[in-house]
Amino acid sequence: MPYKTEQEAFWAGEFGDDYIGRNSSAKLLASNLAFLAKALAAAQSLDSCIEFGANVGMNLQALRLLYPGLEQHAVEINAAAVAELRRFLAPDHVHHASVLEFAPARTWDLVLIKGVLIHINPDWLGKVYDALHAGTGRYLLVCEYYSPTPQAITYRGHSDRLFKRDFCGEILARHRDLRLVDYGFAYRGDPKHPQDDITWFLMEKHG
Repeated sequence: MPYKTEQEAFWAGEFGDDYIGRNSSAKLLASNLAFLAKALAAAQSLDSCIEFGANVGMNLQALRLLYPGLEQHAVEINAAAVAELRRFLAPDHVHHASVLEFAPARTWDLVLIKGVLIHINPDWLGKVYDALHAGTGRYLLVCEYYSPTPQAITYRGHSDRLFKRDFCGEILARHRDLRLVDYGFAYRGDPKHPQDDITWFLMEKHG
């Protein structure tokens, strides 16, 4: 599969394979369950969702516990992760694609992206913002590292692989039919349910 950016190839390849082993555990599932319960506390009932950059589905598994019967879809670039996703999702609900290439053909009650925008080449963020918006039937939940000004951070010894900025602010400025509903922060030092210093933003589409 040809890729437009170095970042896509990075996550589709060996580094993405290794990431799976570091991010699959019962402890992480518990932390994700607590995190998503808080982040979605202001949301109304949800019947369908899609996660952009789902990896092996630890967030989707937590959402399934919060919303039994939730129709779930996933977009994932890494082939090994896609194989894991298809173990518990309908195969045609798992879209093996880069989020830069995915064009939603429908909408979902919830669109989720968590720890993915930070790894996208900044030149392509607008395209991803538009895809997130296009897929949003009601709620968009963005969970990323936050910075009021754009920053590039060295990631596990690699440069140009992690970028912090105000993703929510940029999305809201680009898509005026979205409104901020709630936001918060999850601390890596939380004694019960740590996350990786993620700031989350729940937006709702109007009109």
